[in-house]
Amino acid sequence: MLTNALTAVGFFMSSDIARLVSGRNELLISAYEERISELRVAVDRLYSRNYAQTGDINLQLQDLAHRQQELVEQHQLVRALAGRARTLGIEPAAAEPDDALNVGSYSPRTGDGSDIEQTASALQDMLVDSRRAMAGIATAATAQTDRIVEELNGLGINTVLPMEETGGVGGPFIPASWEEEDADLVGDANAVMSTLMRYEAARQALSAAPVHTPISGSFRKSSNFGNRRDPFSGKSAFHAGIDFAAATGTTILGAGDGLVSFAGRRSGYGNVVEIAHTGTQLTTVYAHMSAILVREGQRVTTGSPIGKVGSTGRSTGPHLHFEVRRDGKPMNPKQFLDAGLRLSQVI
Repeated sequence: MLTNALTAVGFFMSSDIARLVSGRNELLISAYEERISELRVAVDRLYSRNYAQTGDINLQLQDLAHRQQELVEQHQLVRALAGRARTLGIEPAAAEPDDALNVGSYSPRTGDGSDIEQTASALQDMLVDSRRAMAGIATAATAQTDRIVEELNGLGINTVLPMEETGGVGGPFIPASWEEEDADLVGDANAVMSTLMRYEAARQALSAAPVHTPISGSFRKSSNFGNRRDPFSGKSAFHAGIDFAAATGTTILGAGDGLVSFAGRRSGYGNVVEIAHTGTQLTTVYAHMSAILVREGQRVTTGSPIGKVGSTGRSTGPHLHFEVRRDGKPMNPKQFLDAGLRLSQVI
């Protein structure tokens, strides 16, 4: 797991770091790699110069070579993590288009040993930047994961995610040092990858949750969940779902990933499809269809067409009657659809 300090840095990361996994990702990484190349040339140049062969100079040059290799390895890890984050849609806050990652040209001075100090400082700055980039990726992934889990828990969906750590840990808190020579780069990278895996698992759990709008095209909500006046008898009656009025033939969509548990005709519902959403104890019901596009036992994904709007069964006109049930008990679909709207940037 990342140290507290590394995670904290992510919250205060510069706008430069935030853009590492934004739309300008490849441009920033190319510029970063160009600067690494410049620094490698600078280190080689320092080696080739006719410095006095003192022990101190040799030790400094060896230190530069070590830092140079560490930077290259660290950058490879950051690039891999940024690529994985990009495929998952992780987007830290947007930033202004200037000085991304503080990448600039390296212009060594000439003449004395101050070149060594300047090059060492530049290498260290980039080591710190790439560590902040890793922290930024982890912070963005953790924030998105927490949002999803909070919403799903609010809907009564127990979300089990991969553990971030195993075994007992502890000890006094000591702030991390970015200059630390023996920093565990692989351990930090693995910790960031762990946050990305947890985010991916949260996204998968969200896909199974029926929080997605179950109809496409032009429609309006014509009746809510709860008690209402029955449109046929005029008496007070309970309405177990939400009605979406739409033209006959409008496409009806699966509200989440799941397995079609029923597809056929049922009294009052007309042509109806039921989908069981794996791992959630939830079932969604889509009624009054003019056409059924799926079969019982078929696996469906979020947003896949499952039928067409109609007016079969006990209906006064073309509409979709949509229900969400937990263990057979009707729930208000509005709370699920509202959660989907709040997570629209994640979905």
